[in-house]
Amino acid sequence: MQSLVLRLSRWRQSDLAWSFGRSPEAVASALLLIVYGVLALGAPWLAPQNPFDLAAVELMDARLPPAWLEAGQLKYLLGTDGQGRDLVSVMLYGLRMSLLVGLASTLLAMLIGVTLGLVAGYMGGWVDNLIMRAADVQLSFPAILVALLVDGLSRTLLPSALQQQLSLPIVVLAIALATWVQYARTVRGVTMVEKNKDYVNAARLIGMGRARILARHVLPNVLSPVLVIATLSIGLAVLTEATLSFLGLGVPATSPSLGTLIRLGNEVLFSGEWWITVMPGLLLIGLVLAINLFGDWLRDALNPRLK
Repeated sequence: MQSLVLRLSRWRQSDLAWSFGRSPEAVASALLLIVYGVLALGAPWLAPQNPFDLAAVELMDARLPPAWLEAGQLKYLLGTDGQGRDLVSVMLYGLRMSLLVGLASTLLAMLIGVTLGLVAGYMGGWVDNLIMRAADVQLSFPAILVALLVDGLSRTLLPSALQQQLSLPIVVLAIALATWVQYARTVRGVTMVEKNKDYVNAARLIGMGRARILARHVLPNVLSPVLVIATLSIGLAVLTEATLSFLGLGVPATSPSLGTLIRLGNEVLFSGEWWITVMPGLLLIGLVLAINLFGDWLRDALNPRLK
């Protein structure tokens, strides 16, 4: 308990905490992200209705407008979708799925990129050339195109029975393989600088292995830029997943994300049921905006050139 209090005291006295308190955008975005996290984690308890329970869904209530419009009902605050599901409940579960995919794909991309960047920067030679040329080739393609390619290949190679079961891991893998390059390039540059410093040379002299040097000495020095990239990449991953789902290639309809809800609403947009696509779209915009604002503050706060 005392150690926790001591850590909190040190945090309050740190430059990062001072910068956070001086930035209204950082405070507002952090609070909004906390709200989003609570809504996503508490979806099973906060949602007025279980949208996946067929017994709780009334088909006669399909496409009802929000409660403040004519023909709206108070129990459906934001209206219902084409299947009669409460839109608030569906959005909470969709937010949960979008955040899950965004966080999982970002962590996987970070793992791949940091590992390859450390190896390329420390080893040099043909290993560095091979990894960086592969990264250069991938940079010539948009991230969404790479994700579409990976997703399409998986659907072609896997049996149809497995496609539905593995759709979520496939989407996570597709987004991760489309976004690992920025981690690898950043980590490689920092590693090339760190590997020639005295503390790394001293570790070599005492017989420490390459893997241990990278894990214990080089890796801690690359975490700051990696953390900034990861924070900004979560928003990109959420948008990429939403795009894939909008195109019908993302998570299955049985576990819809915000992108899936926008696609389903877009099908009836011109018939007047605008709330089915607009409400999830506004929720997605708020999520990505909060992530980007927080990431921008973190990038500026951790940049020594701006201090």
